[in-house]
Amino acid sequence: MSEDLSNNDTSENKEDKKLHNVTSLGGLYENWFLDYASYVILDRAVPHLHDGLKPVQRRILHSLKEMDDGRFNKAANVIGNTMKYHPHGDASIGDAMVQIGQKNLLIDCQGNWGDPVTGDSAAAPRYIEARLSKFANEVVFNPDTTEWQASYDGRNKEPITLPVKFPLLLAQGAEGIAVGLATKILPHNFIELINASIGVLQDIKPNLVPDFFTGGMADCSAYNEGQRGGRVRVRAKITERDKKTLAITEIPFGTTTGSLIDSVISANDKGKIKIKKIEDNTARDVEIIIHLAPGISPDVTIDALYAFTDCEVSISPNTCVIQNDKPRFMSVNDMLTESTHYTKELLKQELQIRLKELMEKIFFSSLLKIFIQEGMYKHPDYEGAGNFEGVVEVLNRLFTPFFSQFYREILAEDYKRLIDKPMSSITRFDVKKADEQMKAIEAEIKEVKHHLKHLNDYAIAWFQKLKDKYGKDRERKTELRTFDKVEAAQVALANVKLYVNKVDGFIGSGLKKDEFVCDCSDIDEIIVFRADGKCIITKVQDKVFVGKEIEHVAVFKKNDERTVYNMVYKDGQSGVSYIKRFSVVGVTRDKEYDLTKGTKGSKMLYFSANPNGEAEVVNIQLKPHSKLRKVQFDEDFATIAIKGRNSMGNIITKYPVKKISLKSKGVSTLSGRKIWYDAILKRLNADGRGKYLGEFDGDDRILTVLNNGIYELTSFDLNNHFDDKMTLIEKYDPEKVYSVVHYDGKSKNYMVKRFMFENTAIGKQTSIISEESGSKMTLISGASQIMVKVDQLKGKTEIPETIEVELSALIDVKGMKAMGNRLSQHTVKSIVLLAEINPVVEEPEPEVEEEQISKASEISQDESVEPPANPTEQPHKKVDFEITNPDDIDIDDDGQLDLF
Repeated sequence: MSEDLSNNDTSENKEDKKLHNVTSLGGLYENWFLDYASYVILDRAVPHLHDGLKPVQRRILHSLKEMDDGRFNKAANVIGNTMKYHPHGDASIGDAMVQIGQKNLLIDCQGNWGDPVTGDSAAAPRYIEARLSKFANEVVFNPDTTEWQASYDGRNKEPITLPVKFPLLLAQGAEGIAVGLATKILPHNFIELINASIGVLQDIKPNLVPDFFTGGMADCSAYNEGQRGGRVRVRAKITERDKKTLAITEIPFGTTTGSLIDSVISANDKGKIKIKKIEDNTARDVEIIIHLAPGISPDVTIDALYAFTDCEVSISPNTCVIQNDKPRFMSVNDMLTESTHYTKELLKQELQIRLKELMEKIFFSSLLKIFIQEGMYKHPDYEGAGNFEGVVEVLNRLFTPFFSQFYREILAEDYKRLIDKPMSSITRFDVKKADEQMKAIEAEIKEVKHHLKHLNDYAIAWFQKLKDKYGKDRERKTELRTFDKVEAAQVALANVKLYVNKVDGFIGSGLKKDEFVCDCSDIDEIIVFRADGKCIITKVQDKVFVGKEIEHVAVFKKNDERTVYNMVYKDGQSGVSYIKRFSVVGVTRDKEYDLTKGTKGSKMLYFSANPNGEAEVVNIQLKPHSKLRKVQFDEDFATIAIKGRNSMGNIITKYPVKKISLKSKGVSTLSGRKIWYDAILKRLNADGRGKYLGEFDGDDRILTVLNNGIYELTSFDLNNHFDDKMTLIEKYDPEKVYSVVHYDGKSKNYMVKRFMFENTAIGKQTSIISEESGSKMTLISGASQIMVKVDQLKGKTEIPETIEVELSALIDVKGMKAMGNRLSQHTVKSIVLLAEINPVVEEPEPEVEEEQISKASEISQDESVEPPANPTEQPHKKVDFEITNPDDIDIDDDGQLDLF
């Protein structure tokens, strides 16, 4: 009975233990998720800092090395061998292998490996072949410095990381999406990486920027060293073949010719750009030809391609790597520094291993030499030794006098090597040859020790050797530029028509039965002015209500200070009429702005919009009044200062206005537009950046001259593009004389000419030098006096001579087509500009806005006085007058004069 109870207690205890060991389902999911996340991060998606490889890439390279016999191997065979180490399907291994091969660094490829530029895929693995490149064999592998681990099935050994002695990760780039994090490391230039590594060893901080194999142009000003939050803007290289044709010769990284063409076609279908057709002539090099529709500006189209298509892409890097079995976010400069020091450590290990090998060689050579020279192999005790232990004992005794000559203790294994030597090799032993070999080994030992002592110099020499050996044809492909931001609204084509119903207060592109306003883009903003003195800015829509009694509708240009609005309004509370001029620069969309004093019943009496600050004269008729002697008078808007939209304006009359009519159109009261040329952006601007070109107005033009002697006149539109080969840009002056030195390909002489540029049509390209083959322009200047140094060979004996020439003394001003006079009667070797004397064109000083107030007539809405909205506008002029008739003046309730 007691035994049964004892057994029952034991079973209950077992059940209790089972209950206590139960794990909740949520706990299982948490553990499984962490295991899965760790596996994806460490074993699939993120590259290792030291060798820059993901596991699948490392295993592919290890398989290629394992199969390497100098010949090409079928990619299918390499994939099959890699599956011994990589527990995944052959497709994923094949895709990874193609990606490595397309980067043209580690694998020599044979067959169709696809094209990342066009997006064409590679042929099947059974048709393509691969082998390790010479660079990979030299830089990536060394079994002596490799850490090994068992493969997933335990049958083989694979490297934990490969001993890569080069910043491979930064050269190739990497991209991967793991669980909870991602990595995107951009590729960098081969030569720049080596130079930067050498700089690190010389204590120079690196400053890396990416370089893409697709070329193009990149703005890396916000790269942020490749860390999160950084951004790189990459653009296609677009050239203007002629006024109707554009050519894309390089595409942005991450796009293909197919995807870029699709984005251009999509933008055309949406009306963002207007092209006639697009052709893909890409073969070895990219060539996409865009034919423009008639009347379309190529410069505006180039900007529109950057704004609305994949011709410009923004790339956000995120440098995440595996270090010490953990993901780590670090900058590309820190990655390069780590890689350089890791390479230095690997070189140190290799030197130490080599030193040990050499020491062992000289150790055994000395051992063998003494063994033979001292005749130990013939010693009776040696011959009489019965077993190996006896031999070791005898040899130890015989070698005792020579122990001091060896760098380490002689082991039994060393004696084993001696006694295993065939007698034939002992009898043929050449002492002299052995001494020479030992001397060579000692010299190499000395060299290795020197390298170890000067390890930094050795590492620098290693990187220099890599650059000299493998740097050919690896120059930078991506041009570094700073991009100006393209405002989409400025380059978008007018692809919709805008209509207005002024009475009911509707505007939009769908009101086709109402009044037509203008053509505009579907991304434009529209400014609306109403009769109640309010304005509103809204987006172009199919139909939108903006308020009844619309007075004016137009496309709104943000930050446009040259468009000036002239307005007269009546205050609803006092009945006083005010006159004002203002600009609308920055606003909040769909917010109403009151341009009056804001009182109920205020009403707009007169309104005009002037794109260049024009100021008209209006006639104002008053309603008859007993106190009035003049019921009408003229008012010139030019006498009114330009203020902000919130300014109240000046009192024009306190009496009711019957009618305001336009008496005469005015001219612009604004000074010309000051234009600068930014040589970095290669764009015009009005912000004071770069070279000051002058003040432009009306039909003023810009003169540009290319280094091939072709000139062109352009407008001063800020959207204009300028050629990289441009050698001169300035405001066109038809009376200005220019001097040109050019080489005539027909006569084989250097010529000098002085002339004035002809006033050709905008966009027409004309050559100012001979069009014969070999002709070239050497120098051009608009200075009044130009001094050059000419190195020439004089006489039949060609004696070198240097002379100084003032060009204006050689020739008078002639026509632009004239060939000119010879610069010298002798053979000219070189021409150097010494001096240019010309009146200096001073860049305008920054203008200071002055606060002014007219005590006689101006009223501000608050106590502060608002400065003029446009700094180029002249302040309100002070007028002296004399009162001759007291009946002509009246003083209102606020103590202000009202004059008629």
